[in-house]
Amino acid sequence: MKQSIQRIGVLTTGGDASGMNPAIRAVVRTALGMGIETMGIRRGNRGLYEGDAFKMNARTVGGIINFGGTILKTKRFPEFREKQVRQQAYKNVKRDQLDGLVIIGGDGSARGAYEIHSEFGVPVVLIPASIDNDVYGTDFTLGFDTAVNNAVDAVDKIRDTAHSHNRTFIVEVMGKEKGNLALEVAIACGAEIVLVPEIEADWNKVFTSLEDQKKRGKVSSLIILAEGAGKAQNVAKLLEEKFPEREIRFSVLGHIQRGGNPSAFSRSLATKFGVEAVKMLRNGFYSHLVGYKDGQINCIPLQEVISNQKTLPMKDVEILDRMAT
Repeated sequence: MKQSIQRIGVLTTGGDASGMNPAIRAVVRTALGMGIETMGIRRGNRGLYEGDAFKMNARTVGGIINFGGTILKTKRFPEFREKQVRQQAYKNVKRDQLDGLVIIGGDGSARGAYEIHSEFGVPVVLIPASIDNDVYGTDFTLGFDTAVNNAVDAVDKIRDTAHSHNRTFIVEVMGKEKGNLALEVAIACGAEIVLVPEIEADWNKVFTSLEDQKKRGKVSSLIILAEGAGKAQNVAKLLEEKFPEREIRFSVLGHIQRGGNPSAFSRSLATKFGVEAVKMLRNGFYSHLVGYKDGQINCIPLQEVISNQKTLPMKDVEILDRMAT
């Protein structure tokens, strides 16, 4: 049933992603334009549980569209899986007279958002934000494009060295469970091989590929490794044992991928998501994800989001294989 929306809360949950700040800005300013008050909730679901909320206005979000991270802070809070913790969060929602929540976060946040709606009836919309691009129902999550660009910039510099010294380089990027980031970086950087959690590594195929590259006259090779598919140091050791005549090096990019100024695409998408999220709450689309499919902003029920898994685009894996000649 459609409810009157007079005041909403906005929070960022899970890992930070560049694009969260532009999304916060869009939520606050869109709500103000509709006569809706906005309360910022610090430190994600932990802040929701502890009742750490404050009133936001246009000036609160002034000048943040180009900032990485999140001004609302975020903190991983696995305790939110416990119903009594969610119940306390709901009490704080009622105490602060919040008529709905805009939650900006990833795959785990989608489940928490769905549960607080299904258990307590809190109107909620999720804006997908994750550098892993692992949320079902949207082609892109906030932060993914920025993380790809950050990683590509670093890998391009590494490749200069790899080519100059005729080295094989393994570059480890983020992605504990999903390889979307690694695959996109590999294609953009012209990597010869990508190793991702979704596909078990075929080391004989890797060895053969490297041997074939040498026969074709390649003087250097680039392997992009998602952290969930192994550790760069271990892969380097394995290759050194197989190819003792080669110079094998590795680099772990780490958190450099996650931060930094959001890309133009991340800013634009975040703004569109923020505007649409407030409209969805006002129009009664509760327990939904606001996403991006086939070039259009769309909405999809959170139950569908949490009931499905986003799969690795195998056509892109085929493209990478074709380019590695």
